[in-house]
Amino acid sequence: MTEPMHDAFAHCEGLVRAADRDRFLTTLFAPAEHRPALLAVYAFNLEIARVREVVHEPLAGEIRLQWWSDVFDGEERGEVAAHPVAAALLASVAGYRLAPERLKALLAARRFDLDNEPMRSLADLEAYAEGASAGLIALAAQVLAGGFDIGALSHHAGLAHAFVGLLAAFPIHAARGKVFVPLDILARHGAAREDAVAGQATPQLHAALAELRLHARRHLRAAEQLLAAAPPTVIPALLPVALAGPTLARMERRGYDPFRPIEIAPWRRQLRIWRAARWPRRIFR
Repeated sequence: MTEPMHDAFAHCEGLVRAADRDRFLTTLFAPAEHRPALLAVYAFNLEIARVREVVHEPLAGEIRLQWWSDVFDGEERGEVAAHPVAAALLASVAGYRLAPERLKALLAARRFDLDNEPMRSLADLEAYAEGASAGLIALAAQVLAGGFDIGALSHHAGLAHAFVGLLAAFPIHAARGKVFVPLDILARHGAAREDAVAGQATPQLHAALAELRLHARRHLRAAEQLLAAAPPTVIPALLPVALAGPTLARMERRGYDPFRPIEIAPWRRQLRIWRAARWPRRIFR
């Protein structure tokens, strides 16, 4: 590996270590030779997931995401060398034959983040989660298992992870005017999107959030049933999902306030990931 590429991968490691501690810890359970590629994929995910946080207008976010799309099309070669995450990611795509279509699906999902357009249906939410979360798990699994596609397992694991992540981030998104709870679920329980934006934890909103938690648990159960057919080498790709169960459990406690962030101590998060690495069925419980 040349020195510039070594620096690019080191940059990705530092980025994930600082900004996505849970995923960084999961890479420690992967073979050392695969960690740089995993970290490059996770660093790319960070770059696009936080676009809304660093831009003031949706158009500026669109431009950033389009730049990444152009990178995958080979149209920004002059700038890639100066962008360590892009350089490391493209090297990983080439080295592991990762499908650019999956990376573009992550970009497509993140375009929805840029404005306050409501999530209209559960089907729309599942499509968003498929791109933003299931695709990321599938890419990590391909790195770890020599291109093996874990298919339905990455789908259910990714949807569970995304649903729980969005529920955990509900107070942050609502404060910005963004509500990921689908309108059809809100309507089914007589809840109003405006109450969520206003910070009103009505019984109807609680009921809508409870239904979304049930969907998350359904995907966890489906993923657990599929786990036995997956090669053991993909387990580190699934480890981020191990925090979904404890997060849901805290939301199901009496007195849960959806507008207060869920807190799980760092040492508990680390212990949960370690136990899931040793006993993989715990990932989905």
